[in-house]
Amino acid sequence: MTAAEYNQCVDLHSDGVYRFILKNIRDEEAAMDIVQDAFEKMWLKFREISAASAKSYLFTTAYHRMIDYTRKEKRMDRMQDRFDNRQDDSGHYSDLKEILDEALNRLPGLQKSLILLRDYEGYNYEEIGKITGLNESQVKVYIFRARTALKNYLVSIENLV
Repeated sequence: MTAAEYNQCVDLHSDGVYRFILKNIRDEEAAMDIVQDAFEKMWLKFREISAASAKSYLFTTAYHRMIDYTRKEKRMDRMQDRFDNRQDDSGHYSDLKEILDEALNRLPGLQKSLILLRDYEGYNYEEIGKITGLNESQVKVYIFRARTALKNYLVSIENLV
């Protein structure tokens, strides 16, 4: 990969990687740090990476860095503080995006990541498997389970009232 191809990769994929990480961890500063780390790792290995595989490399690197970040956060017990501090004043939702975000946030981390990669970023099952280190069958099963959980949450009348 040349420096020009690297710069083009930054222009093309930085927003997508950032959105993916931000949807998962909901911390803007940490998401920016993770994306920056992914691009830094790619820059350090730019001679070894082809321009064709740059997007996959970025998402894979960012995904693994996000997993490390999440594990660190769990050890520091900050995740529980975020959930405890959330308050719902009205008791009902007026925005579909809020409902979808809440449904996504109820999924286990891996399922949420897979749904975001598949439905938000448009990756196919094989590419998702490469990014996450799962085989294609596992990816399909986890996505099916996640979609079933989302469907059950979204059709539940208690969540919409």
